[in-house]
Amino acid sequence: MSGFKSNNTVVNWVEDRLPVFSMLRHSAIEYPTPKNLNYWWNFGSLAAVTLVIMIVTGLFLAMSYTPHSALAFDSVERIMRDVNYGWLLRYLHSNGASMFFILVYIHIFRGLYYGSYKAPRELLWFIGIAIYLAMMATGFLGYVLPWGQMSFWGATVITNLFSAFPLIGDSIVTLLWGGFSVDNPTLNRFFALHFLLPFVIVGLVALHVWALHSVKSNNPLGIDMNGPQDAIPFHPYYTIKDLFGIGVFLMVYMAFVFWAPNFFGEADNYIPANPMLTPPHIVPEWYYLPFYAILRAFTVDLWFIPAKLLGVVAMFGAILILFALPWLDSSKVRSATFRPLYRQFFWLFVLNAFVLGYCGAKPTTDLLVTVSQVATAYYFAHFLIVLPWLSRKEKTLALPASISAPVVKAIAIGAMLLIGATGFSGTAQANTATHELLKPEGGFSWTGVFGRYDRASLKRGWQVYHEVCANCHGLKLVAFRNLAAVGLTPEEIKAIAAEKEVQDGPNDEGAMFQRPARPSDRMLSPYANDKVAASIHGGAVPPDLSLITKARVNGPNYVYSLLLGYPDVLPEDAAIPEGKMYNTYFPGYAIGMPQQVFEDAVSYADGTKATKEQIAKDVVTFLNWAAEPELEARKSLGVKVMVFLALLTALLFALKRQIWKDVH
Repeated sequence: MSGFKSNNTVVNWVEDRLPVFSMLRHSAIEYPTPKNLNYWWNFGSLAAVTLVIMIVTGLFLAMSYTPHSALAFDSVERIMRDVNYGWLLRYLHSNGASMFFILVYIHIFRGLYYGSYKAPRELLWFIGIAIYLAMMATGFLGYVLPWGQMSFWGATVITNLFSAFPLIGDSIVTLLWGGFSVDNPTLNRFFALHFLLPFVIVGLVALHVWALHSVKSNNPLGIDMNGPQDAIPFHPYYTIKDLFGIGVFLMVYMAFVFWAPNFFGEADNYIPANPMLTPPHIVPEWYYLPFYAILRAFTVDLWFIPAKLLGVVAMFGAILILFALPWLDSSKVRSATFRPLYRQFFWLFVLNAFVLGYCGAKPTTDLLVTVSQVATAYYFAHFLIVLPWLSRKEKTLALPASISAPVVKAIAIGAMLLIGATGFSGTAQANTATHELLKPEGGFSWTGVFGRYDRASLKRGWQVYHEVCANCHGLKLVAFRNLAAVGLTPEEIKAIAAEKEVQDGPNDEGAMFQRPARPSDRMLSPYANDKVAASIHGGAVPPDLSLITKARVNGPNYVYSLLLGYPDVLPEDAAIPEGKMYNTYFPGYAIGMPQQVFEDAVSYADGTKATKEQIAKDVVTFLNWAAEPELEARKSLGVKVMVFLALLTALLFALKRQIWKDVH
């Protein structure tokens, strides 16, 4: 018997048979916690909340996702467009991955700064690193699932790394692929593992919390609790502090979800996977970039060991070395507060991590390779040379006798925003030429916190697309009926759809047939297939425009500049192949598309003067709507959510102040 008694007979009945309530009271309410924990200790609970969000959103996304190489990309876009609040689930999940890693990185660096890996917390640290490894595997597997260009080629490059291992490498790669190339079997097994691993992480988190409660929390001073005067119960003191932290974190998280949902992503991943076209610069997600830089830092073979194998071993070693940290740093003082030399080397290590991240994000050059090599050398030297030397030589400051002093005030409540904004931007190299992009006069109406589509411009943009662009480009993700949002009437939509013919069938005789399109049909390419399109356009296939403004870096301004980028007089040094046109903003300057935007190229139904700039602005407005039809609903909901979170967080802060006012 646990001795726990409640006024509720049902609770007592359960407790007598399964002492779950007494366990919860001991672990979450009465659990003695150092009274001086600052806000750096919030990030563990924030990561747990994010894990729950990731599992819940992932579960709902899996209900509508199709793990097939021919259907995965379109199924993700169907979630975004056709599933109720599917765009919200997707953005919560994709941005949640970055938030999860930001929180865990801060959590790890806090552990490094305050010596939370030292005795008796070694096992707690080991479980934490195991969680991090499981997160890295889960994040990589999930990155592949949208089956965009960066997903496909990222999977190809990263899995190929295992081929560097002698004897067994090729077998490992074949096992991962499920064949001899990244294809449908790869996607299927990656989806299955991505669904499974979060539950493994949950199990590891449970072990992590169990280990934490066994050895008790570390604290900013790095000394043990000497008695009841040094401790306070976890509830209500740290529950309210965590709730306040969750409120602040959710405001940062939701700011990305509602106003910058693609900030952490790659534009190339809005292009369907194409095994025949390699992106100019393949990068993993930002949270892998420091290790990617370490991988690329090895460019020369060492005796009989290939550089590729050296890079792979170093990349994995950079993580696994964290398991040896309790023995590499043998100083008896835990907290960097009392280790002045260690504190300086710690911040140098943090800076070094950012340098590695920057190098990993950029295309390789001789300079960046050299910087990566120096940063990699210091990364390992920090653990293998600096820490053991400091353990023996550093003169530490005197430790206080007790932690029963005024509670340390928070100085880091904005740390998640700082690291998230500074981050390691994984954006691929710009897809423009060397010229600064053009911007329309007055900008685009949909930008900003409260931005909305200009309905008149949107309708004019549809007219430009219909009369000019639709001759070569499709909008396969947009149905004719969606044009109601542009301002067309049902009768107009039916008439426009009827102008096109689509294949249907089989009929009662088992044959396919052509019929006039209906409002429910999508705006497919005007060509029967890509080979027909390529034969007409000199080998180039006009891209589908459904996601064009999301599939290019700074997409709206890029497309606007591209449409206006045909100069009247070619530069003297222009060398354009036959059949190509010169465009100032196209990579390499040689583009297959002739100039399409001219003065008065269309006659606007509303009487607006059709200048080149106006035509370009209007059609980009329409194309951005085609790529982000949820934009207005997203921003509108975002304002409501942020107001609610701001009020809730303010109330939680006031309640926290009230609860903590007598703690000294």
